[in-house]
Amino acid sequence: MNVLSTAHRLSGAITVPGSKSHTIRAGILASLGSGTSYIRNPLESADCLSCLDVIEAFGACVRREKGLWTVTAPEGGLRLPARVIDAQNSGSVLYFMSAIAATLPGWTVMTGDESLCTRPIDTLLQAIRDLGGKGFTTRPGIDAPPAVIGGPFVAGTVELEGHLSQPVSGLMMAAARISGTTVIRLRDPKETPFLKMTADWLASLGVHVSYDPERLDRFEISGPQAFSSFDRVIPSDWEGVAFPLVAAVITGSEISILDVDCSGSQGDEAIVDVLVAMGAKVSLDRQTGILSVHAPEAGRSLRGGTFALADFPDALPALSVAACFAEGDTTFTDIGVCRLKETDRVAVMNRELTLLGADVEEGPDWLTVHGKGGKALHGAVVNSHDDHRVAMALSVAGLAIEGPGVTVLDGECCAVTFPDFYGVMNGIGAGFVCQE
Repeated sequence: MNVLSTAHRLSGAITVPGSKSHTIRAGILASLGSGTSYIRNPLESADCLSCLDVIEAFGACVRREKGLWTVTAPEGGLRLPARVIDAQNSGSVLYFMSAIAATLPGWTVMTGDESLCTRPIDTLLQAIRDLGGKGFTTRPGIDAPPAVIGGPFVAGTVELEGHLSQPVSGLMMAAARISGTTVIRLRDPKETPFLKMTADWLASLGVHVSYDPERLDRFEISGPQAFSSFDRVIPSDWEGVAFPLVAAVITGSEISILDVDCSGSQGDEAIVDVLVAMGAKVSLDRQTGILSVHAPEAGRSLRGGTFALADFPDALPALSVAACFAEGDTTFTDIGVCRLKETDRVAVMNRELTLLGADVEEGPDWLTVHGKGGKALHGAVVNSHDDHRVAMALSVAGLAIEGPGVTVLDGECCAVTFPDFYGVMNGIGAGFVCQE
């Protein structure tokens, strides 16, 4: 499905779906318990449904109802799957369950869709091997799934680079299932809010993790520990908030985003600080959970700046669009991990924004947009590269570009995290036209 995006002003109020990061953790941790857990307001997206399929393959019993998932852990614990495990497009499911599979005696084969089978996995496999387990990829010399994992590994000390948070989170979950004390050391931790999210989830289920909350470079887990069952409401997704938020800012619109997560559990909340630093009029009422975007003062535009995104790199596509409508240079740093996502998001955003007339430069772990207040931008046909965040970011860009519009190829991939993105946005006036 292609999406035509043309200049529109927005108004009204919307809500965004539940958090993908929380939903996937909830599903997997429910499968590690000893009873039945209730997950309320789950994100009904492709990645999260992939999570349910995978935990069922490991023996969990899942019941889906509107707004509620009920997960019953397998009696006697997880079972070795009888089939190849297909994580589809979900890196979280791939990395979390690969580590957990290494706690089981026997072999598990992990794979995914075409995109996931380009994602690096040898860092995790090496950690499993360092702890006495087994792990290798099926294609010699290619650091990507399909991968074969053999267990169980044993407790010990392991060191990782730490640029991707998901393998670390997976090892934290897995270590709690192993007898003895496991220490995970990170040389250069990135995406640290996601590591804290995992540690907080584990602590809420009675699983103790010892770590420095400031450095987040060493985690100590003793096991085996029991995972309690739970009844939890999934908070809204800040990564999903980013797109209507940026859309309103660049179009000079006034909207409200309701029921946002004010718990501080998601690093992408920092996108508000970035946009405010760029001159956007955005306010968050933490009492009501309402995020408001206000129309800018006459003659006032966004301004550039330098922003480190190590803690919230998934915001790069949305923020790089905002930078195109700023005056002056905007540089995003510490984004090397963005090259390891569904696509190389640094290169892809450079390429696609350039097609829209933006002046963009990139380096190994930085991206600079030479902003001209949006004046040089024009319509074009751009490609989502089957990356949900790229699709939403480029669609949002078209809302502030005059002319025949921006056509985003394969825009339906946004269903990975925001299943009805175009419908929700059209409810506040976006005017997206979906073309089969």
